Amino acid sequence: MAEEPQIITEYETMMYKRRGKVAYIMFNRPQALNAINDQFEEDLHEALLEFDTDDEAWVAIVHGAGRSFCAGADVKQRFVAMTPQQSARRLRGPNPEGYMGRTINWKPIIAAVHGYALGAGIVIAAESDMIVASEEAKFGITETRRGLAGGRIWAKVNAFMPSKITSEMVITGEPVEAAELYRLGLVNRLVPTGEHLSAAEELADKVLKSPPLATRAAVKLTRRQWVQPGAEADMQMLPLALHLTEDFKEASQSFVEKRPPEYHAR
Repeated sequence: MAEEPQIITEYETMMYKRRGKVAYIMFNRPQALNAINDQFEEDLHEALLEFDTDDEAWVAIVHGAGRSFCAGADVKQRFVAMTPQQSARRLRGPNPEGYMGRTINWKPIIAAVHGYALGAGIVIAAESDMIVASEEAKFGITETRRGLAGGRIWAKVNAFMPSKITSEMVITGEPVEAAELYRLGLVNRLVPTGEHLSAAEELADKVLKSPPLATRAAVKLTRRQWVQPGAEADMQMLPLALHLTEDFKEASQSFVEKRPPEYHAR
């Protein structure tokens, strides 16, 4: 893959490129470690749809510009400034199928992760069909640290890595090193720092050696593993209404104010 990819669409927070039959969705909020705000989420859905309907693209690589893959939600925009009604709608989300659980063509997607894949970042990685991670990368279900239930994220990670480490991630919210997740099977390739994108391209080349309709059938099969568990997790967690608790407000406010939180279990 010597030639530079061609920019097809430049969104406000990301770019959609293509080189041969490989598409690239590059998150482009490097100043915010590619944290997800409303515009980012809208752009991601649009970029994934563009890949899905692009006849020239048979496999995609999602990756982040700058120092990180995706550091999770933009806390100031998505938690602190929200009314309870807005918060409830956002926490319900579009559906447990997330970003990649429902498509037209079921093309394979590879996440090339470096830096942080936290919160929504680990969601994007877990929903991807394969993960390449650099050695310094860290993954975390950080919703717990925000005073929320990370049930849907836990369900997606647990579908591929059922272990007490997954339980620890959702109970503590503490990030885990990529090497540990590679050992437990969530990560397909662990590579030296700075080589995540080239390693993802090598994996994409392997995908392209198989008949595309067969690979898409496999994608459709494997993605269904986490959709129903995600829906069941929502049924358990949403009635708790954690977004209305004092601890939820304190978690977000203390993060913004850069101080230790004070929780009261209410």
